[in-house]
Amino acid sequence: MLFGTATASTSCFRWTDSNESKRGAASSPRSRCARPLLTAAFACSLVAASAVQGASIVPAPPNLSSASYLVIDADTGKVIAERNSRESMPPASLTKVMTGYVAAGEIEGGRIALNDKVSVSVNAWRTPGSRMFIQEGTEVSVEDLLRGIIIQSGNDASVALAEHIAGSEAAFADMMNRQAAELGMVNSNFRNATGLPAEDHYTTAWDLAALTRAYIQQFPENYALNSERSFTYNDIEQPNRNRLLWRDRTVDGVKTGYTKAAGYCLLASAEREGMRLISVVMGADNDAHRVQESQMLLSYGFRFFETKRLYEADAPLESAEVWYGQADAVELGVAAPVTITFPRGHYDQVAVEMTLPEVIEAPIQAGDALGELRVSVNEETLHSGPLIALSDVAEAGIFAQLGDYLTLLFRRIFG
Repeated sequence: MLFGTATASTSCFRWTDSNESKRGAASSPRSRCARPLLTAAFACSLVAASAVQGASIVPAPPNLSSASYLVIDADTGKVIAERNSRESMPPASLTKVMTGYVAAGEIEGGRIALNDKVSVSVNAWRTPGSRMFIQEGTEVSVEDLLRGIIIQSGNDASVALAEHIAGSEAAFADMMNRQAAELGMVNSNFRNATGLPAEDHYTTAWDLAALTRAYIQQFPENYALNSERSFTYNDIEQPNRNRLLWRDRTVDGVKTGYTKAAGYCLLASAEREGMRLISVVMGADNDAHRVQESQMLLSYGFRFFETKRLYEADAPLESAEVWYGQADAVELGVAAPVTITFPRGHYDQVAVEMTLPEVIEAPIQAGDALGELRVSVNEETLHSGPLIALSDVAEAGIFAQLGDYLTLLFRRIFG
């Protein structure tokens, strides 16, 4: 730009329309902006509708007896109900979700393959607890071991696969912890691949939900093994220990766990009409309670909340005025889809605010952050992120820039 900016401050005002309609087939909140010509600030906002009479009431979440629990939306991460979800606890066989996640990453990276043959060591064969019943000295495919881990909760299978991937279970545990750190599981530490009791082996309901969310999003084919109801190996058929698979047809995972120290645990996920929830129950009194309380969390989430896609990536949401450029305006959008989870029946109270600086100057490159989008319901922020330019805008010639400079200067002086 050849000329100095006539104004430099950035702030916002809020404008609402209580009769706003919806955008397109997806019924997204529609963007409308008011641009004051002679003010030192610009913003635009929308409230889809003011609070309406007879809006549905969301009851308090269920009060469960388990020591720790959590239910979130898998797409948005919205917490629907929780108690002690960040309290560190022994995870028992919920550990095997991380074992499966690490293995899935190794498969995706081409470092191992499903048809690889794994030699079963004496150490793996002798691992106590729940078993796949692999035999020392035999070879088992990675695919069969994964089913033995996920469906049969085989400790022997977990150790065999850990040794195959990392050389030893201790080295594999180090891989688990590095993956946990990358996923932001800040309150987790793994000492083995099985979940058998070990000092300094712990995680939280929050971290397990984050892990499961990443597992589903990154490795859907591997995750699909969680929905299989039984697996037969060595002529021994064992059912999946997740009894929710039989009670609720929308449930497709994830894992059970039990030790005396951990109590009864259940990590579950279900999808209904495009909405996926993840629930975690830790420290339940017995198997019946972990199943019942998991079902209660999922039912509460699906009954009283909904998830909607508001905006697609790179779709024009608004047009902003550009100064000193070869184009007078640039279209704005978001770099990634915007999806929100909110109380069911409260979509008319979804508020969308777009905040932009008073003056947007060329040159602009596609992808430049030029403002901020905030989506909220009843003042609770559900999404906050940048508004980006969807196209380039090159600088105008010297005479066009001079004209823009004088116009802005006039507005500043006489505004």
